[in-house]
Amino acid sequence: MEIFENEGYKMLVKALVAIENEEECRAFLEDIMTMKELDSIIQRLEVAKMLSEHTVYSRIVEETGASTATISRVNRAYLYGAGGYKRILSKIERDEQ
Repeated sequence: MEIFENEGYKMLVKALVAIENEEECRAFLEDIMTMKELDSIIQRLEVAKMLSEHTVYSRIVEETGASTATISRVNRAYLYGAGGYKRILSKIERDEQ
């Protein structure tokens, strides 16, 4: 996709990689996103986690408020995407143990 070649996208990736701790991450997210954008990303991550646990769509809708269209998009990315959701969820799970 063309956006992944974009200099702005590359700068965003570098910015995310440069984050050194949770405090920096919180400050960056607060500054770069609106609350609505942040809520959407949080919801997608919650949906991905629930999908990884084989939770049914109806339960995901009930617990997250996500639409079935959002759940379907996240599921498609989770199953057939670049592997980002799986890697991050695995790291989170490992850190929580």
